[in-house]
Amino acid sequence: MQQTRLDTARIRAARRMIDPVFLDTPLYRCEALEPGLGCAVSIKLETANPVRSFKARGTEVVASLLAGKGSRAVVCASAGNLGQALAWSGRGRGLDVTVVASRFATAAKLERIRALGATLELVDGDHELARERAATIARNEGIRLVEDSLDLETCEGAATIGLELVEARPSFDAVLIALGGGALATGVGHVVKALAPAAEVICVQPLGAPAMTRSWHSRRVVTTDSTDTIADGVAGRYPIPAVLDDLLLVADDAVLVQEASIMAGMRMLFDYAGLVVEPSAALGIAAVLEDRARFAGRHVVTIVCGSNVDVDAYHRWIGTAPGNGS
Repeated sequence: MQQTRLDTARIRAARRMIDPVFLDTPLYRCEALEPGLGCAVSIKLETANPVRSFKARGTEVVASLLAGKGSRAVVCASAGNLGQALAWSGRGRGLDVTVVASRFATAAKLERIRALGATLELVDGDHELARERAATIARNEGIRLVEDSLDLETCEGAATIGLELVEARPSFDAVLIALGGGALATGVGHVVKALAPAAEVICVQPLGAPAMTRSWHSRRVVTTDSTDTIADGVAGRYPIPAVLDDLLLVADDAVLVQEASIMAGMRMLFDYAGLVVEPSAALGIAAVLEDRARFAGRHVVTIVCGSNVDVDAYHRWIGTAPGNGS
């Protein structure tokens, strides 16, 4: 494999910096899902932790390194999950955490960021505007800016999920990974291609937020003017060139799925796995629903990456999902 920015030895070292509460998350075969999907399905559950998403694997590495250097202030932009994770990791290490988010972000995520003790600044725009504001704060105040997916700590923290996958038995044929900024996809993809190269790495993004997928297929950065998806956690418009370069090396495919399939996937995970998940976490199931023939007879792993949802919106989404899983 050509070299990505990531390093397997550093990823193994990162695992030692992460609070054990975020490690060795459940990985199990979910047979109840299989009749409706036509393939063997294993779930890697990244929601059974204090921030209910995989993001703390990266922020634990960030916060550990910052605390070791004596730094005490940090800022990030977040759609909600990264902000919660950085707030949690920073609180335990005495860091002053500022999170910039869109005021249109999921209310439950914003409330949790405040509850974890971070300073929350809201902008009247989408996540890209929040990124610009966070960069301005970092520059003006001379503090560390955490840029999800660009900063290697976020990718290599997420990559520890890949270590747990390849160390598990039995082996799998494909791993389905939600694709947003790219930390999860490049991190897990790097480890899988380095240590289990026969497995297919498939990234999944909503049709309404296709920038990174279009970029992967074009092999160059493609931006979009807007996004239109319920999967707010992966709704970026400006792919980061260095992250795209990594993704081109580790992903075997990148696919787009429709909103109806995302909602159907959420409903199936509720009905057959007992899981309440946010839309981004259902992207893998959505990909199988839209192309059953591709996965027929195979063993796929889907990473359930987050469960921070607005309750009212969640009920609307799964209530209107097609009948695939009901």
